[in-house]
Amino acid sequence: MDGSKLLVFFLCLLAWFCLSFSDQVNSFQSVPDLEKSMYMAIDGYPCVRLLNLSGEIGCSNPGRANIVAPVTRFKTANKLAEPSALLVSIDQFEDLFARLSNDADFSRHVVGVLVESGSQLPNGLKGFSPDKKFPQSEFAPYQSGNFEWNPTGSGLMWKAYNFPVFLLSNSSTLALQEVALKNEKRKKSYTVDVADFDLVMQTTKSGTQDSGSCLREQTCLPLGGYSVWSALPPIIVSSSKKAKPMILTVASMDAASFFRDKSVGADSPISGLISLLAVVDALSRVDGLGDLDKQLVFAVFTGEAWGYLGSRRFLLELDQHSDAVSGLDSALIEMVLEIGSVGKGFAQDDKTFFAHSTKESATNQTLSALKDAIGSLKSQSIKISRASKSNPGLPPSSLMSFLKKNAEISGVVLEDFDVAFTNKFYHSHLDDLSANINSSAIVAAASVVARSLYILASEKKEINNSVLSTININASLVEELLGCLLSCEPGLTCELVNRYIAPSTSCPSHYVGVVLGEPSSQPYPGNVGDVPRFVWNFLADKTAIPSKNTSSACPKGCCGNGEIGVKAETDGKGVCVISTTRYVPAYSTRLKYESDTWEVLPHNSSDTMGAADPVWTESNWDTIRLRVYTVQDTRFDSWILLLGITVTVLSYIIIVISKAFITKALKRD
Repeated sequence: MDGSKLLVFFLCLLAWFCLSFSDQVNSFQSVPDLEKSMYMAIDGYPCVRLLNLSGEIGCSNPGRANIVAPVTRFKTANKLAEPSALLVSIDQFEDLFARLSNDADFSRHVVGVLVESGSQLPNGLKGFSPDKKFPQSEFAPYQSGNFEWNPTGSGLMWKAYNFPVFLLSNSSTLALQEVALKNEKRKKSYTVDVADFDLVMQTTKSGTQDSGSCLREQTCLPLGGYSVWSALPPIIVSSSKKAKPMILTVASMDAASFFRDKSVGADSPISGLISLLAVVDALSRVDGLGDLDKQLVFAVFTGEAWGYLGSRRFLLELDQHSDAVSGLDSALIEMVLEIGSVGKGFAQDDKTFFAHSTKESATNQTLSALKDAIGSLKSQSIKISRASKSNPGLPPSSLMSFLKKNAEISGVVLEDFDVAFTNKFYHSHLDDLSANINSSAIVAAASVVARSLYILASEKKEINNSVLSTININASLVEELLGCLLSCEPGLTCELVNRYIAPSTSCPSHYVGVVLGEPSSQPYPGNVGDVPRFVWNFLADKTAIPSKNTSSACPKGCCGNGEIGVKAETDGKGVCVISTTRYVPAYSTRLKYESDTWEVLPHNSSDTMGAADPVWTESNWDTIRLRVYTVQDTRFDSWILLLGITVTVLSYIIIVISKAFITKALKRD
């Protein structure tokens, strides 16, 4: 009977196991439910693979497969015994990458990096900039030597890494800290939590490791987008009146960062962009601009962080007299005033801005206008100082492109620094709204620029202070723009932006992106980023004069000659206005688009900056994903295998014994 009891016990155990497994399976309603129970999706911002004519920078999985590795904190990882994904705080980021460069044994075991983020900066962090100490020095119109505009620069974003790097969101940072802590406590456990990195780049899969080869194989796309320019008042191309000399005011709208989609650029350069938009808004309310001696033109460039793509392409389009710059003549551009980083102009109660110029005469004329503008403000103790003569030349700016094109051009860059950036987080994800700019400084810079432009455009005429007193910056507009362009709440879903466009996302990122489709002066809206579309509509609206069409609201294509439709995305119809506002494609001057493919052109001697042009491209990819899940230790798997074999052998023995018992019992009957 002992054999009979053993058989019954075995059958009951098997039935219980099947029922319990069935209940567990039935608790999941679908495969996604099962997947959610197994995997924790992690929100983050990846560092991606970029390429140029000579090689690669940025990050990618080293091959075609995902990278899976246990999560370990860098603080506790003095030595690594196995491939690991390191969790690192931002204040230890540079220390980690320095060790990866100097310790070959350590770097061999690092297969992924997870960077923590938080609502507040670490106390000991005095600065963080992954750009170079002289950003884009190869484009400078002078010998830079060892000059450091960006003293905190480490240059980390310009190197190539064959492992994935992610910046975690605030919530994911807390989750990964718990995961790393659990792994530390589980050193003798049979399970471990691992990070699964899916950052496989098409250029890595195809072996195309420079811009020339990846463009031929179509595994990448050129960096670029669309710049915007506008005239105030509009330029009537068909007019018989003699064209006026032009004052060109410029700013940039793209930033850079180690992490692609976390390029905020609050001080550098978005404070300058917001200042320019506020200037246009203020001047649009002034009567009689058409009677001034000079024409005001405003340009907002993109791609400036990647070889001054926007300003260089703008100048090339001027040379080619393309439709994108119809109404402009490079010979008529008398001076260029650039609004650079102005968001920290009130640092430590010092309300000073600095004028960096191309030559002495330009500074004298513009400084005089700037000081007259400050004098008319009266109530504000703002100062404008000439930049130090010890500087080798202009700081990194779009004006460099103009100076390279024409060494005699008069130009001034207004900045919040003299000999070195006051922005300690230049081209990093930490250059954000929370800690890096002052709205009062932006309002002050815009106030000075707006009145200075009116003075400069009036040439030698005496300016009545009563006229200047009517040129006032809308501080509420500046605050609204800060919330729209530099935060996720409200972000691009703010009322101001929604008045003009239907944004694709709420969180703004000022990374330049890639050129989609064929470049055009009238691009398909889906091929233009949210911020350039907003800037185009805003400038078109503010610089416009009412349409002669009695019914200005109409669907696409009904606007008359010289008219454009603004706010078309919001209601599908838009409003027809008379405005000289145009898109200008922004991409490398050494690229040509033909028959749906991109071709790298040989260097043209007339393109003075072309020889230094790296021709930046971004690798294509299928998906980018980061998730965490629990796996069993391989030693535990071995024990499970051994246990399975043992159970199988025992089962076989039980079956043999049971068969013998049943046979014997039947014979007895």
